[in-house]
Amino acid sequence: MPKPVIPFLLVAVAALVGPEAALAQGGEDIGGNLGELLGGWATELYVGVIAIVSIVFLLSKRYVELAIFVVAALVVGVFVTSPDSVSKAAQGIGETVLGQ
Repeated sequence: MPKPVIPFLLVAVAALVGPEAALAQGGEDIGGNLGELLGGWATELYVGVIAIVSIVFLLSKRYVELAIFVVAALVVGVFVTSPDSVSKAAQGIGETVLGQ
């Protein structure tokens, strides 16, 4: 495949894969919309990797390691996907515990 055709194909694939997310809201915030699209893909990829690793633990009958891995993956997933909610919860807990 000639090299000048490759960038054209990449642009064509990008235009076909996610135009509704990239051009939502009248195109006013294309960078934000593209970030949301890629963030959704990253979340799906993260869940897929966790599922595959969990199946490996399950098939090898390492149940304790499976439980530890799943709990750690859930904690990391919550911190990564919703940092604002975690921040507000931590502030609320701190105010309750410290009485401020």
